[in-house]
Amino acid sequence: MVKLSASSSHMKLYLINPSNPLVSITRVKESHWNRYRVWKPLGLMVIAGLTPPEWKITIVDENLGVPDYRTMPRPDLVGITAFTSQANRAYELAAHFRRMGVPVVMGGIHATMCLDEALQHADAVVTGEAEGVWAKVLEDARHGRLKRRYDGGLADLNNVPPARHDLLPPKYAFGAIQTTRGCPLNCSFCSVTAFNGTRYRQRPIPDVVREFSSIREKRVLIVDDNLIGTRSDHIARAKDLFGAMKQANLRKEWIAQVTINFADDEELLAMAAKAGCRGVFIGFETPTPEGLQEIGKKYNLLKGRKFRDSVRRIQRHKILVVGSFIIGLDVDKPGIGKRIAEAANHYGVDNLNVLFLTPLPGTRLWDQMKSDDRINLDAFPDDWKYYTLTYPVARYRHLSLDDIIKEMVSCEGKFYSFSRILRRVWGNSYKRCRPLITLVGNLSYRSNLRLNRKSYANFKRQLGKTR
Repeated sequence: MVKLSASSSHMKLYLINPSNPLVSITRVKESHWNRYRVWKPLGLMVIAGLTPPEWKITIVDENLGVPDYRTMPRPDLVGITAFTSQANRAYELAAHFRRMGVPVVMGGIHATMCLDEALQHADAVVTGEAEGVWAKVLEDARHGRLKRRYDGGLADLNNVPPARHDLLPPKYAFGAIQTTRGCPLNCSFCSVTAFNGTRYRQRPIPDVVREFSSIREKRVLIVDDNLIGTRSDHIARAKDLFGAMKQANLRKEWIAQVTINFADDEELLAMAAKAGCRGVFIGFETPTPEGLQEIGKKYNLLKGRKFRDSVRRIQRHKILVVGSFIIGLDVDKPGIGKRIAEAANHYGVDNLNVLFLTPLPGTRLWDQMKSDDRINLDAFPDDWKYYTLTYPVARYRHLSLDDIIKEMVSCEGKFYSFSRILRRVWGNSYKRCRPLITLVGNLSYRSNLRLNRKSYANFKRQLGKTR
C-alpha cells in the first residue's frame, strides 16, 4: 500500500456515488420531471462531515452526470458507496482508480451484504455504519496501512455530525436529512433491518433542527425508513421533533417515509403539517391480507384499519400520500396489477409507486429464494445492474416473466390514465390539497411509462441473448 504524504497541507479525497444507467428515474435529461426523483447521496455527505480538515473533499454524484475523471486532479484516496444496483459501476470506478495506484475504500449496504465480492474490487471495505471507524480508515490510509475490513456496526447517533450540504451543487429539487435509523417492522424483502438493525435510534433533536436550517433547498427529503416509529415513545419523540421544527421557523417543506399509524393521531398530523410536512410515502405493499402475512408486515393488519379513511385523515392536513406496492408475491396471480391499481384508487393515494418483488442480499427473501433456486438473474456481479426493484429478476410462483411485466404495465397504465389523473387533481383542488403538486407528480410518473415499457423490452431482449 502506498503511504500518503503526512506532511502535505491537504490530501485529496473523492467520495463517489456511482450512477446506474439502467434506472430510468435517473435519466434527468430524458425527462425534466425526473429531477424531482433524484436524491442526494446523504451517506457520503455525513462521511464528509466526519473528515478532518487536512483532507480536501470532492463529492461526485454520477446521477447528475459522469465527469471525465482523467481531467480531474489525482486523489490520494477514493471512497465509494453503492446500493446493490450500483455495484457494477462501483467496481468499474474502483478498478480505474486502483490502476492509477490510488487506494479505494468501499462501503454501503451492498459491500456489507456481499463482503467477499466487494473485497475483490477494493483495497478496504467498511461494513455497517461507517461513523465509528471512518477516522481510523483515514488515519490508516494516510500511513499506508489500510486493513482489508473495518466494521462500523451500529453508530451512536448522539455523535453523528451534520452532513456537509455545502459540498454538492444546487442542482437538486430536494435537500436531504436523516433523523432516525433502524426499523422494527423487519419485513422479509427489506435489507434495512439487516444493515441498520431493528432498534429504533434517534438523533438529538437540537442537532436535527440545526442541520435542517443549514440546508439550502426549500424542499427536503427526510430519508428515515420510518420517521415516526411504531411505539408510543417513538410517537412522542416525533411530536417533540415537529414542535422544535415549528419553533425554529425553518420555512422548509418536507416529505418522509412513515407507516400507516401516522394517520392514527390527529395531534401528530397537525404538528407534522405545521412543521412543514407536505407529503409521505407509505408502504401498503399489497392489497391482500395474505400478502401482508407472507412478507411479515402484519403491522398493517393491526386495529382493523380502513386504509381509505386513514389516507383521507392525512390529506385533510394538506399532506399528500404516495402509496407503495409490490408485484410478485407468492400469493399474486394474474390480475394483481389491476387489483393494486384499484386498491390505490380506492385508498385515494395521490401517487402510486409499484415495484417488482426483488430478493436483495441480506434479506430473508434472498435466503428463501436462493434456497428454492428462484433467483433467475444470478450471473454476479454483472447481473446486479438489474437489481433496481424495477426489473423482475426472480422466478415468481404464479407469474411468468411475460405475465409479471404485463401486470406492471397494466397497473401503471390504469392508475396513471389521463382520466384518473384529472380526477385526482380535481379532487385535490376541491379539498385544497396541493393540486399543482399532485399534477406534477402524476405527470412525472406518466412520462416514464413509455420509458419503462421500452426498458422492459430491452430487458427481455438482453435476457434472450445471454440466457
